[in-house]
Amino acid sequence: MTRFPTVGHLISWAGLCPRLHESAGKRLSTRTRPGNPWLKTTLVQVAWVAARTRNTYLRAQFLRLKSRRGPKKAILAVAASILTAAYHILKHEVTYQDLGADHFERRDKAQMAKRLVRRLEELGLVVEIKPAA
Repeated sequence: MTRFPTVGHLISWAGLCPRLHESAGKRLSTRTRPGNPWLKTTLVQVAWVAARTRNTYLRAQFLRLKSRRGPKKAILAVAASILTAAYHILKHEVTYQDLGADHFERRDKAQMAKRLVRRLEELGLVVEIKPAA
């Protein structure tokens, strides 16, 4: 792993990083760069399997991104996460520890509460929030 100074360099070399190509306020092609075809293909296939595995961080990440960006972009993000984990596992010689399916809910409790209140108000309900005693 010493060949790549950071995990970002590895993700870019594999062709999994998103591209931002904008000129004069117009967004041009945002296709991913052509990286290592064998590694990229393998990671995308592994990401599809990981997205179907229940109660994992990678499935939670896929479902969270799929609703906003679509399944193909979400799969590339999951593949990049797998490669990031592999980089740190190999570089620091540690074991993999899954963050859990509820990682995003535990991380953003206030944001989740605001989103749920907004959804209830869309259903026509009035909601008053009080902190627990």
